[in-house]
Amino acid sequence: MNVVEANGLGKRYGRAWALRECTLDIPAGRVAALVGPNGAGKSTLLNLAVGLSVPSAGVVTVLGGRRAGSPAALDGIAFVAQDTPLYKNLSVADMIYVTRRLNRRFDQPYAQARLDDLGIPPKRKAGKLSGGQQAQLALTLALARRPRLLVLDEPVAMLDPVARHDFMATVLAAASADGVSVLLSSHVLTELERVASYLILLFRGRVQLAGDVDDLLAAHGQASLEELALAYLRETQTSEVTR
Repeated sequence: MNVVEANGLGKRYGRAWALRECTLDIPAGRVAALVGPNGAGKSTLLNLAVGLSVPSAGVVTVLGGRRAGSPAALDGIAFVAQDTPLYKNLSVADMIYVTRRLNRRFDQPYAQARLDDLGIPPKRKAGKLSGGQQAQLALTLALARRPRLLVLDEPVAMLDPVARHDFMATVLAAASADGVSVLLSSHVLTELERVASYLILLFRGRVQLAGDVDDLLAAHGQASLEELALAYLRETQTSEVTR
């Protein structure tokens, strides 16, 4: 089963295409890394996959053929945006309560136990937590929904190295222990190195490269995901300049 399938997918804002002619199959059971420079179309692709945006061209389905944004799709997807959106004036306990009431499925004992392990006080307002704690709270609320697909948009961009490491460790544990498929975008390639098993490289709104990380590294003679991504992007930019 594929957790995301796109066929000729495109999104246009005015005259500019943020994503164009995207055909892609992301298999289940992977931690899929979506990489590319600013403006490459990463957030656009994620927003289309979770149903926050409507395609201008083509189609995208999730979780084995469900229409993106449909109730059946949304029930199996959890999404954490880059700014880890939380109600800043609500306490951690209130965030758990609100999230539980808004979702058909929510594992409250899991959420409470995980936040206790992290030392995040239930009575503290979300806006008073550190950046790392806010990211962990948002991730905990997402995982407590017991999704089949976890979508993360630049989840560690604003975190310090220790908080980044802890966040990605949680993502990897969820993928390995609970069988959650993960699709995440990030500029921090070094953090993706130890968790990603599948790579999608975007450049100027188009998919340039996609496949299993090990296969891509072997095919392109690179030793790391970071080296592969940077080398391919440089090659793509050079070819465009010389056209």
